[in-house]
Amino acid sequence: MIVVNDRVTLDEAELEFEFIRSSGPGGQNVNKVSTAVRLRFDATNSPSLPEDVRRRLITQAGRRVGGDGFLSILAQAERTQESNRRDAVERLVEMIAKACERPKPRRPSRPTLGSQKRRLASKKKHSESKSRRKDPGAHEE
Repeated sequence: MIVVNDRVTLDEAELEFEFIRSSGPGGQNVNKVSTAVRLRFDATNSPSLPEDVRRRLITQAGRRVGGDGFLSILAQAERTQESNRRDAVERLVEMIAKACERPKPRRPSRPTLGSQKRRLASKKKHSESKSRRKDPGAHEE
């Protein structure tokens, strides 16, 4: 079991690991050793995730969630399979922990009394300057 927080724990059987060749330089081992790890996690059907966390996780993951509903994480920074595997799991746990945080609701702010008065004064000044431009004799016909 992987503990994310007091609310969410993941069963390790839900994680699929695929070991692939890492890109970039590798010397003599470049074509022999598959050290990169692709972690796949079924975010849409996981019984471990509450519904609200699932929605936020899929939204936050963006393109990392494919059409099949699997979240994919590629880890290839380290030189060994085990350390890349650990890195991928840590990144998944971080993503789920971030998705567990409820967003703070936005409270609409009100304009201050001073800003309202300044706005109205500005409008009045603008209106007066426009009215002074009018032809005074245009109204008498």
